[in-house]
Amino acid sequence: MAQAELLAEDYKVDLDIFEGPLDLLLYLIRREELDIYDIPIERITKQYMAYLDLMRQYNLDVAGEFIVMAATLMVIKSRMLLPVDRRAAEEGVEEEWVDPRLDLVRQLVEYKKFKDAAGRLGEYEALVQERFDYGGGRPKFEKTAADAADALSRIDLYDLLTAFQDVLARLSEVPTGELKGARFSVPEKMDLILERTRADGQVSFSHLFDAQSPRGEVIVTFLALLELLRQHRIIVYQNAAFHEITVLPSKEMPEDAPLEAPDEW
Repeated sequence: MAQAELLAEDYKVDLDIFEGPLDLLLYLIRREELDIYDIPIERITKQYMAYLDLMRQYNLDVAGEFIVMAATLMVIKSRMLLPVDRRAAEEGVEEEWVDPRLDLVRQLVEYKKFKDAAGRLGEYEALVQERFDYGGGRPKFEKTAADAADALSRIDLYDLLTAFQDVLARLSEVPTGELKGARFSVPEKMDLILERTRADGQVSFSHLFDAQSPRGEVIVTFLALLELLRQHRIIVYQNAAFHEITVLPSKEMPEDAPLEAPDEW
């Protein structure tokens, strides 16, 4: 059975709430422990394109800015491959050669500074909120698992994609004949994930996927997880970079609040 049939409604997740191309590049630099001032452009371009392919493969709605960054990386890569004297000749200048990566590095450094500053501000606000209730200035004594998650570093889409690749790699092979007529619904999987997290309090990301399930069902479960994140119904976090991902129910929405139902459902 074709993957499109397994995805039931040919569903797409809107990625507007997730980070953009600079975040993906910073994620790759952090994961590979690269020097942000000396990026191996061929290596990072290959990995960036692989993540774009992943997002398309899982029917994620890739914004145009990701495509623009892909084109930028390809241009930088091609210029890096040219001998220095030929670069100068093509650009029609005799001045000292400028590293083609320079503008990209400047963008990444400035964006990283912005993210780090925003993270520190968030930590300060969480500390203040932990100690005082803004309504009456009373100390807050109740603390839930979701509160604890707020104080930890949140993860991004690329951590989820990496973890999901690991899940797919562990899947058992299910004969194609067993999948005939199978259809898996994103809304149904969303309900199941919410029920599981509310019942257990928190669930490991990998435990949301049954190793005996067909690949199509596992992909639909992942799309349901992303949609719940978009609707602020769950929280995902890690105790440390590249550790196991934990999924918690969010307190932002009441438990009885209906899920959004876009037309494509």
